[in-house]
Amino acid sequence: MRKVLIYSVLLLGGLAASQALPALGPGVYEPLTHVIRLLTMVGLAFIMIHVGQEFDLDKSNMRQYGWDYVVAATAATFPWIFVTLYFVFVLAPPEFWGQFALWKEALLQGRFAAPTSAGVLFSMLAAAGLGATWMFRKARILAIFDDLDTILLMVPLTVLLVGFRWQLGGVIALIVLLLWAGWKYLHRWHIPYRWPWVLGYSVLLALASELIYLATGYADSDAAVHFEVLLPAFILGCMSANPEHGLHEQDALEGQLPGLDARNEQRVATLISGGFMVLVGLSMPALGGAGAARQAEQSISAAAGGSPGWGLIALHVLAVTLLSNLGKMFPALCYRRAASPRERLALAIGLFPRGEVGAGVLVVALGYGISGTATTVALLSLALNLFLTGFFILGVKRLLAGARPEATSVSTLRESRPPRSQTPQPPRNIPAREGGY
Repeated sequence: MRKVLIYSVLLLGGLAASQALPALGPGVYEPLTHVIRLLTMVGLAFIMIHVGQEFDLDKSNMRQYGWDYVVAATAATFPWIFVTLYFVFVLAPPEFWGQFALWKEALLQGRFAAPTSAGVLFSMLAAAGLGATWMFRKARILAIFDDLDTILLMVPLTVLLVGFRWQLGGVIALIVLLLWAGWKYLHRWHIPYRWPWVLGYSVLLALASELIYLATGYADSDAAVHFEVLLPAFILGCMSANPEHGLHEQDALEGQLPGLDARNEQRVATLISGGFMVLVGLSMPALGGAGAARQAEQSISAAAGGSPGWGLIALHVLAVTLLSNLGKMFPALCYRRAASPRERLALAIGLFPRGEVGAGVLVVALGYGISGTATTVALLSLALNLFLTGFFILGVKRLLAGARPEATSVSTLRESRPPRSQTPQPPRNIPAREGGY
């Protein structure tokens, strides 16, 4: 568990540094946040390309993925609903409850609680040696669907706040195109897959995502599209063809990323995952909203929230963190035929980690001028969840102690063939009539 501890320390170090960055002044802070966001996207893309490479789709049984999406969407929706209701009925006085403007802002603020950080989750589970378990395989699907659901739901939320823009229709069209490409060309593209190439793909995807953001923001600053690299990076990994050799012999070893048996590949993946942890912490917005908030006087949340003391805010943070993680427990009630109660509970707890996607939602909220007590509570709750990530993974590790690893091939329906050089050959000193040659 040494690597889990190291990753946790890196997360916390980045989190602490994120609150000190505004002291550098707006001339340094604002450009630096753009650089941090870009590097975070590169790290996330690198991780998700490898996740996509290890993903196999059983096209003969698509119903199971429909159910997985229902579970993932529910696990993302419950925390969102719980936190939104808390922001309205607990943080705002009764005279504001009927105001639609408050509900619109609370719906966007509460969305931070929905997405699981797929990059943090996969890196931590691999560091804990859980890459060959049923829980890892299922969490991989649910976390991706979870984040996809968040990306899709940001479209109607943006429409509620600023009205319909053509850029939002383009987001939906791009998502549909990516999903179709992943389905059509699943593991059919023969492209280089070693780490320098994967890192290059990651940089290109991050630059493309940033270009979309800048172009749509230039056309209409209220409808700038934050298109996360998670989906295109995952789809690229799904489309790339893997070589026909056993890539999964070390998946169950602690600290090994699934599918990467070469030592230098593991070393680079570990370094990038560690850097990603720091960047996720650095991605946290400053508690004061430095450099992000505009039109704060238009925020009804700021007027409704009042000015509670820090002791009361701490209680709100604990309550919101509890509610957001309670909403993630739904998967523990599912998959009763496929897994034991301990595995299902581990799956639910494994979805607790939040990170860069939730922070991105709060950055969007601050950009729309939404501030106040609810935003402060959301930021602190996200920070607390980051702090607890290592403990969540330790809990998952304890629950899965003694669990039998899943089959180590990419698909449970077929076994990986050994390299041609290792194909068993008959001994040379046996006559041909007895099986030799």
